[in-house]
Amino acid sequence: MPDNPVDKHPRPDLPQQDQDHPGWTGPMDPPPDHGEDSYEGSGLLTDRKALVTGGDSGIGRAVALAYAREGADVVFTHLSQETDDAAETTKLVEQAGRRAIAVACDIRDEDQCRRLVERTVEEFGRIDILVNNAAYQMSQPDGIAAISTEQFDRVVRTNLYGMFWLCKMALPHIPAGGSIINTTSVQAYKPSPHLLDYATTKGAIVTFTQGLAQMVAGDGIRVNAVAPGPVWTPLIPATMPDTTEFGKQAPLGRPAQPAEMAPAYVFLASPRASFITAEIVNATGGTPLP
Repeated sequence: MPDNPVDKHPRPDLPQQDQDHPGWTGPMDPPPDHGEDSYEGSGLLTDRKALVTGGDSGIGRAVALAYAREGADVVFTHLSQETDDAAETTKLVEQAGRRAIAVACDIRDEDQCRRLVERTVEEFGRIDILVNNAAYQMSQPDGIAAISTEQFDRVVRTNLYGMFWLCKMALPHIPAGGSIINTTSVQAYKPSPHLLDYATTKGAIVTFTQGLAQMVAGDGIRVNAVAPGPVWTPLIPATMPDTTEFGKQAPLGRPAQPAEMAPAYVFLASPRASFITAEIVNATGGTPLP
């Protein structure tokens, strides 16, 4: 019998949880599922070279793990405070028999993005898959008046500038058959008022993805995005004021686990998606998007 998606990851009675940003996996209750015990590869990405931002935890860790089990070597980024989570992702990739290179990198900085791409090319010779996944949000229930210029700048530089720089710098090293996968959000289409600045950037990622895809299609490079709904990652206790209600708004009645996002990133990176570009894969737990 197939799994019932409502019951596959039953929604726990989440206790109130608070962490300082950027958040860490260890203190989370319950711990997120990245596919450690469930994801089985089938050689879809054999010998591919991937660069994944924000790969230390959450969706990024699940993607790094899945890519490794599909046969890819992975460079992934983390913030300097996230060394413990980065070490766990490294272990998971190496247990799959693939190379893992963890790079402390703040993608708000253009020079750090340049060094990241240079390091990846030095280690791997090319970049077959670029996953722009790292993001920043901070809930502001008091609305636009509570969004400082500093916060707005951090959200935009993390979510948009970093993606722009990495795409621009990586493209000369992505061969025909390669792909770029960006992480947008349900927030791009159904913005929550308390996440106004974050939602704005996620809408821009949709437009950027569709425009860039047309620009590089003739080079044989595909550009797509995944739009997750609520996902149980360290960003939630680190940025949301009420974790007890998180995910209830999804028609499936629960937040996703990171492991449930990874297959979309695998598919979009694989040869099975050879005629798919400029698309947004919606993984929202039932919330209809345009």
